[in-house]
Amino acid sequence: MSSPPIPTPPIRRIAHLDMDAFYASVELLRYPQLKGLPVVIGGGRRSVDEAIRHVPEGGTLADIPVDAFPRLKDYAGRGVITTATYPARQFGVGSAMGLMKAAKLCPQAIILPVDFDEYRRFSRTFKHVILDIAPLMEDRGVDEVYIDFTDVPGGQRDGGRALARLIQKAIFDATGLTCSIGVAPNKLIAKMASEFDKPNGISVVYEADLQTRIWPLPCRKVNGIGPKADEKLKRFGIETVGELAARERDWLIQNFGKSTGAWMHEVAWGRDDRPVVTESEPVSMSRETTFDRDLHAVRDRAELGAIFTHLCEKLAEDLQRKGYVGKTIGIKLRYDDFKIATRDQTIERHTADGKTIRQIGGLCLKRVPLERPLRLLGVRVGALAKAGSPEAMAPAGGGQASRASAEAASATASLF
Repeated sequence: MSSPPIPTPPIRRIAHLDMDAFYASVELLRYPQLKGLPVVIGGGRRSVDEAIRHVPEGGTLADIPVDAFPRLKDYAGRGVITTATYPARQFGVGSAMGLMKAAKLCPQAIILPVDFDEYRRFSRTFKHVILDIAPLMEDRGVDEVYIDFTDVPGGQRDGGRALARLIQKAIFDATGLTCSIGVAPNKLIAKMASEFDKPNGISVVYEADLQTRIWPLPCRKVNGIGPKADEKLKRFGIETVGELAARERDWLIQNFGKSTGAWMHEVAWGRDDRPVVTESEPVSMSRETTFDRDLHAVRDRAELGAIFTHLCEKLAEDLQRKGYVGKTIGIKLRYDDFKIATRDQTIERHTADGKTIRQIGGLCLKRVPLERPLRLLGVRVGALAKAGSPEAMAPAGGGQASRASAEAASATASLF
């Protein structure tokens, strides 16, 4: 008797899912009257933003007239754009652009403040939807994930298009938001493919498509090739992925270094064996904010104190929601000359308590110069452990950490 044939393993199919203009799309659910208009999200919350929330009794946010919203032409400050709707992007407005610069390109755009709490809520919802369908998901941020389609029912049909369509529909039904999905043999190509047909698109790429669909792309489309590397490649006459693939591996190593050169050779040929990582323990969590105007530790003491307390409270909520505690608490300042100062302090017990984070952060603030005006203030908790884990429950030790904790307990609320 002949032995039964060995089944052929399924073809590796990895998806990259990217929510379409995520922050802006969430805001358009709140303000549907702004659909089709140029809208930018960015800067801090302003008094005018609160004013438009005062809707007549019995009305909703959707009833606020368009003319009541603030316009980009009236903005004054140093804030930057977090994201923009597609109609705004047609004017050259994009993420990380200064709002004052964007106002020159699209003065008629409506400007809305960033609402991270709402974005995180929608983020958790769409990720839960994905996990109910495809359990191997790697969280890559508030608005994007990788998903391993390989062994999921429907993950091989039409190269993964059927499963991608199912996930798109499920997310839209649960949130009202659209997403774009690229499905490919690996994470590298999947991420590139998710940009092919935005918004609300699905792009399927096979290994045989490398030369026709990937090689014509600019090198900057490769995740990991930044502006400096791209500029250097252009000086060598290399502008597309195909031109990069045409260079010998040894030449790339000679000109870009052993690690980077070898990596460039691999990605140009579409090779990427990285797995979809379902569990990725964070090293730290942080909260920070950039001010619309410079603030001074003496002149603006009360305002800085309120901002710092709010950051510590929100960071504590983040830790508690995600089930983490930490032992190292730190602060970050950026001065008006863009120089950065950081300080941290390790305490004796893991914590996710907002008051403790505030107290230790206040001690850290006493160790930095505060003569110059400040542009940014941040707080961080590191040395994380899962709440309730043996590491988190370990008995407190003595020494410097104990003394610091005791000092914090008797300290004033903070330098601010």
